[in-house]
Amino acid sequence: MILSVSRRTDIPSFYSDWFFNRLKAGFLYVRNPMNPHHISKIDLSPELVDCIVFWTKNPEPMLTRLDELKNYSFYFQFTLTGYGTDIESNVPHKRDKMIPIFQDLSTKIGSNRMIWRYDPILFTTKYTPEYHIKAFRQIAESLNGFTNRCVISFVDIYAKNQKNLNTLQLLPLGTNDLKQFALEIGKIALENNMHIATCAEQIDLCEYGITHSCCIDQKHVEEILGYKMNIGKDKNQRTECGCIESIDIGTYNTCKNGCKYCYANYSVESVIENWKKYDANSPLLCGTIKESDKITERKVKSLKISQLSLLD
Repeated sequence: MILSVSRRTDIPSFYSDWFFNRLKAGFLYVRNPMNPHHISKIDLSPELVDCIVFWTKNPEPMLTRLDELKNYSFYFQFTLTGYGTDIESNVPHKRDKMIPIFQDLSTKIGSNRMIWRYDPILFTTKYTPEYHIKAFRQIAESLNGFTNRCVISFVDIYAKNQKNLNTLQLLPLGTNDLKQFALEIGKIALENNMHIATCAEQIDLCEYGITHSCCIDQKHVEEILGYKMNIGKDKNQRTECGCIESIDIGTYNTCKNGCKYCYANYSVESVIENWKKYDANSPLLCGTIKESDKITERKVKSLKISQLSLLD
């Protein structure tokens, strides 16, 4: 199985102690967001976990503990944008703090296990296409040699983030302007030795050097593992999403990054209340087991095709 850590919250930044404790224990519980009284027990044995995908804006708490992952294959999806604290209120300063952390992590684990995410892209009177192009160039030049993959996407409006996004007064970008924008960042990525791709986007930008791709990409995972995988598309994601199957272990309404565009938090109040329930030694992230809960062991298995090693 592939473990997603996590689309729903920033576990490396805020809950890494919990995650490392769960690796030691060999299992964790995750509550079904669609059926809150159903809890799955996930076996974390290295023989069953083919790859761990970390999603984060700040993996600094993990930097001194990477040796605890020695029995696992993994890579990082590291979101690094040009937004200020008006959009990403609790993310440390990008140039002074986050770029050096990205470089440090890449040096430790290798550039092939680092994906730079510049997403989601939204446009306002402050965050104009010109602003993004300048920010994208500055970050790309700083990450040249520390990653060879960049993923972009454009902001999606959901019921959960619409209120926050309405306060930003988003500006639509016409098709021609969007294509010109794509042309510019495509050039910048190429100049800095990066393959750039969109995530879960219908628009075709291939002529500008920006291909369609996905976050949990089968080919990339197979390159890291050195094995082919018997795995299909993740049916729990949007139609446009090309990600392969994974098990997400996060909990909604627990991320403290405070991003205005976030779809995983309903409200600041919910995040505060859930944070109060956090126990690094609990098998469940930010919660307790109730009498009405039903715990079921989820059947998981390795999806590697060992006989067809890519390294042979």
